[in-house]
Amino acid sequence: MTNERSLDQLIKNFNEQNLQKNIDRRSFLHGAGKIAGLSLGLAIAQSMGGFKVDAAPNFSEYPFTLGVASGDPQSDSVVLWTRLAPDPLNGGGMPSHIVPVNWELATDENFRSVIKRGTEHASPTLAHSVHVEVSGLKANTVYYYRFKTGNELSPVGKTKTLPAAGASVASMTFAFASCQQYEHGYYTAYKHMAKEDLDLVFHVGDYIYEYGTNEYLSPTGNVRAHKGDEIIALEDYRTRHAQYRSDEHLKAAHAAFPWVVTWDDHEVENNYANVIPEKDQSVEEFIKRRAAAYQAYYEHMPLRRSSLPHDGGMQLYRDFTYGDLANFYVLDTRQYRDDQANGDGTKAHTPESLDPKRTLLGTEQEKWLLGNLGNSKSHWNVLAQQIFFAQRKSGSSTAPKYSMDSWDGYPAARERVTDFVAGHNINNLIVITGDVHASWASNLTTDYNNPDAPIFGAEFVGTSITTGGNGSDWRADTAKSLADNPHIKFFNNYRGYVRCQVTPQQWRADYRVVPFVTEPGADISTRASFVYEKDQKGIKEIAATTVPMGIKMSAEVEEDRHKAHARAHEIQMEKKRKHEAVPN
Repeated sequence: MTNERSLDQLIKNFNEQNLQKNIDRRSFLHGAGKIAGLSLGLAIAQSMGGFKVDAAPNFSEYPFTLGVASGDPQSDSVVLWTRLAPDPLNGGGMPSHIVPVNWELATDENFRSVIKRGTEHASPTLAHSVHVEVSGLKANTVYYYRFKTGNELSPVGKTKTLPAAGASVASMTFAFASCQQYEHGYYTAYKHMAKEDLDLVFHVGDYIYEYGTNEYLSPTGNVRAHKGDEIIALEDYRTRHAQYRSDEHLKAAHAAFPWVVTWDDHEVENNYANVIPEKDQSVEEFIKRRAAAYQAYYEHMPLRRSSLPHDGGMQLYRDFTYGDLANFYVLDTRQYRDDQANGDGTKAHTPESLDPKRTLLGTEQEKWLLGNLGNSKSHWNVLAQQIFFAQRKSGSSTAPKYSMDSWDGYPAARERVTDFVAGHNINNLIVITGDVHASWASNLTTDYNNPDAPIFGAEFVGTSITTGGNGSDWRADTAKSLADNPHIKFFNNYRGYVRCQVTPQQWRADYRVVPFVTEPGADISTRASFVYEKDQKGIKEIAATTVPMGIKMSAEVEEDRHKAHARAHEIQMEKKRKHEAVPN
């Protein structure tokens, strides 16, 4: 309680001193960021205490209900993850003491050749999650791992280290995914992904959704139910992560490959920006909420201790070097951004959105990114990130509109990256993206309004795993979208993921999709394949197919996605009004 009172008093003082109508916005964000940092520390500290260690635990139910995972691989190390949760949807079901968890790493799946082993302590402080950073490993090598606590043995996971930095690499294959609203469908895409031959998986955001039961409605119907109302507190976020993690196909995909993760908005709340909530919340309450969400995210992801929440946030932007083949720069476009301009939404540009000082990445992350790009000697430079990078305009030719939540809403920030790339003659930039619940493929150019502008890279936008329901081949607005944006060469509205096959000369993207998610059992198809070859000719479609059992055209348009979020918010407000109307 002392910690909670300290945080409340700090917020009260901050409001009294700074929250005036004429406050400088950047000063406000700086001060609020400090409070966010303290709140993260307090969120963890509040669950700390003098916990005893139970050296011989007994479990009434199987404790490894959330499976195992690995992530953040380097050439000599990897993170191994699990969380003890015998009752995952009711607080985890663990007693309030520390439990030893043994782990083993072997070169064979039968564990006849165990090369590393140790013990970690699963503590109530972090929801009895375990993050083991195993070092001293061989580069570009497959390993198997498992955990044991008491008499219980976890499932076996498979992982792989990266090739050594600078080592000659002939090829790699990875997949990326995003947007997996649990209620909107079944994770059939992950069932198929788990059977692929991949070196790595990237998840680029919206791992969970914050909405309460049947608040965010899919056009094809919600087929599963979130547990509980909109998530706000730490235990809420823990339960939501546990519910998603309980899915058998998501567990299988985690156990099959190492993952590199980053978040977008729904890991906290739709379209939040830095410490600014979306709608109808006080900043002080949102700061507490963000702290809870960040902690729960760390607890459930295979992240290194360097990403443990502290000092104003979580360190999620980081880079991975895959031999001499590719440098991956994992971005965080949510935590440091200026608020969306023009009240968010899809709007025409104004002096606010065109302000050259506006930032999406924040000063430090932007400097880090450009410094890495300038020093890279890899065959490919890859931005693994959340939101549409290429220009994507709608509206009319005389009154174009742009998404204020994407890079389009921060054109000066995009221009700084583009100008740097053009100035350093970089022609090997690949951007992998999620967020928009559909597949797109686009050339990246120095001027999207000039069809003859130089092409310096490609963006491959992956569809959702489930969000938005079954989808279709095209939408009602597809033809207009492609006509308005000639640098965009492909659109598809089915669900799935993108598989990338990379050599020094060629980047290939295969759009792997399922025709439906409202029932289990859908087959996987490669709807289309594109290559980019650094020849200034842009992306080329090399294969395409018809998806069996899929709807060819739907009446859906881009704005429907935003309307669904707005409806969800209205449902939340109605629940809140009814709750406040009930006498105590």
